[in-house]
Amino acid sequence: MKIRIVNLLPLLLLIATSLVAQSNPQTVSDSEVQRDPVLRAMSEELQRSKEQLKLADMQRPYYLEYSVVDVEQYSAEAEFGGLRVDQRARTRILRAVVRIGDYKQDSYYRSGEGVVELLPTDNDVEAIRHQLWLATDEAYKRAAAALTEKLAALKQIETAQEVDDFSHEQPAHYFASSAPIPRDLESWRDTLKAVSAIYTLDPQLQSWRADLNFTTQTRYFINSEGTVLRHTIPYYTLSILGNTQSSDGMRLDLGRTWAVTDVKELPATSEVRSAAEELIKTLGELRTAPQVEEEYRGPVLMSPDASSTLFANLVAPNISGRKPRFGTFGRTAGDYASSYKMRVLPDFITLIDDPTQATSNGRSLLGFYSYDDEGVAARPVTVVDKGVLVNYLVGRQPIRDFTISNGHGRSTTAGAANPHIGNLFVKVQNPLRPEDLKAKLIQMCKDQGRAYGYLAKSLSGASSPRLLYRVYASDGHEELVRGAVFNQLDTRAIRTDLIAAGDDGRVDNRAEQIPNSIIAPSLLFDELEIKRSNQGKEKLPLYPPPDVQDKPTVKAAGAQ
Repeated sequence: MKIRIVNLLPLLLLIATSLVAQSNPQTVSDSEVQRDPVLRAMSEELQRSKEQLKLADMQRPYYLEYSVVDVEQYSAEAEFGGLRVDQRARTRILRAVVRIGDYKQDSYYRSGEGVVELLPTDNDVEAIRHQLWLATDEAYKRAAAALTEKLAALKQIETAQEVDDFSHEQPAHYFASSAPIPRDLESWRDTLKAVSAIYTLDPQLQSWRADLNFTTQTRYFINSEGTVLRHTIPYYTLSILGNTQSSDGMRLDLGRTWAVTDVKELPATSEVRSAAEELIKTLGELRTAPQVEEEYRGPVLMSPDASSTLFANLVAPNISGRKPRFGTFGRTAGDYASSYKMRVLPDFITLIDDPTQATSNGRSLLGFYSYDDEGVAARPVTVVDKGVLVNYLVGRQPIRDFTISNGHGRSTTAGAANPHIGNLFVKVQNPLRPEDLKAKLIQMCKDQGRAYGYLAKSLSGASSPRLLYRVYASDGHEELVRGAVFNQLDTRAIRTDLIAAGDDGRVDNRAEQIPNSIIAPSLLFDELEIKRSNQGKEKLPLYPPPDVQDKPTVKAAGAQ
């Protein structure tokens, strides 16, 4: 049987209402899309699926969606002066979603949340269409089974469904050019080797390496509502990481990472080397630092680097409005499930998530995007206003009181979209200068008869300080300690024990599975509990490292 292929794009282009610029945006036209083999295959197969996809005794899908992520990646790694990883990779991943039912109640449940497959990377339209066909067919079958399973589960619950399963959104069009990874990478490899070779400054380093990761994701998105998008997400990271052991066997790790959206923002080799030398020096000091006391309860100051990690781990997941599972009564999942219009932070703190901001403080932001991964335009959202939770970040899965998306549905490379931060700005009313925060910490210690308080400069997760210093009340000098954990540092502590914040908001670009940025200042807590870690000790190496020979000087250009 001959199948008539109908091109969906002319119709889609007629209903386009706006175009938001990101990276070399172009006016969407049928000819341009026809020249893009991925969009052409997606649009043609979507139209054919709409016309022909139906199982006997099952309704047609009310919604179809194709999301394709084309990932180009270059990674390199050098340790002890030698290059041990040097590779390029190219992958194209499809996610096909079929929804049966309607916006009120549909099949998006467990196995019905879509099918993930690899697509050809050689731009063969017919090969891509064939894979789209098979994935769509499988997604439809799974949706049918999922809807049956979901309806059976709902019969076991007495409460009525309060919100729809899927939100109504306006179709969007956006078409941006890709940003290829630089082809000349030799100077970067030389930089990695040169920086990793300075392990000779400290023979007791057990690991010392420099990593590079350049990634460009070109995301294609099309759905049966009329949305057609193509946009590019580039990010570039350069990291140095070291590991050593104290005399009692405690493992100690430190690192430094630069993450940017423009390769020109990466530091020059000389700057990386200076940072590496400082890191090695700090690792040596940490190795001989005293262990923290068994227990401490008192004032603690956190630097911007530490506070951004705190917001990332304790606040960001809870302002994301994820729909709770069946039978639960919270508005969302997480600690803020029942906190809508309640105070969750001190009244001098306001949180705004704004993915439309490309830069802050002269730095590019990894959380910038024009459209989210569900085809909805990004928009700024005031989540916490003067301490009160007034909004959640939501995607196209509505929650109670939030029936439409605010452009925060984001996904990993092959995952389903869920609410997630983009650029989270921590705004402070009546902020203090960093030196005034430290003076306040010292005064609190004096008022309480304490010899010292604590300053956390870097955290691993919400509870483990990487760099923790005693700040002595007598003269303000700082002493590095090791082996500490925060006890009961949670959302309650941020709400009740945070008493002041600084004017030193700093960009923390986080190159995670879903890239994001947190712009946070120093924080002062009137009382936190610090305990000695129960981290196990490991045996030291049985014999010393090999003698270091004179290593050849490596000329490293890097980013200048």
